[in-house]
Amino acid sequence: MDWLERARAAEQLQEWDVAITLVSAHAECFSDDPDMHDNHLWHMDLLARAERIPELTERALTDSHARRRLNRSLRERGMEAALRDRAEDGDRGALYVLVRLMCETDRVQEAQKVVQDIGPDDQYAHQIAAKGCRP
Repeated sequence: MDWLERARAAEQLQEWDVAITLVSAHAECFSDDPDMHDNHLWHMDLLARAERIPELTERALTDSHARRRLNRSLRERGMEAALRDRAEDGDRGALYVLVRLMCETDRVQEAQKVVQDIGPDDQYAHQIAAKGCRP
């Protein structure tokens, strides 16, 4: 069995440490090799599914894929306060995820306030709040 088969088997069994170790050895962000890049995305997904939020958070400081996966994971877990904290610290992706979540849960005024408080000059955030919160 090669590393890929072992990694998939470990993932299926939710043996996260094994899967993460195997996949990370064959992963590279923005690699010219599309398989290495795909493995990097898989690695970020495994970290989220293994609930390794601190590790994903650390990687998110320098890795846009980790940042996107972290924000999506926080959303999936209903961790709005963490998304807001990230948005307040300058992560525009976290702001957009937070605003979309508020719009989808019919909190139009709250979404608009978040945009005003955190990204008053962010036209895209205003656009999300305007379009996403329409009834």
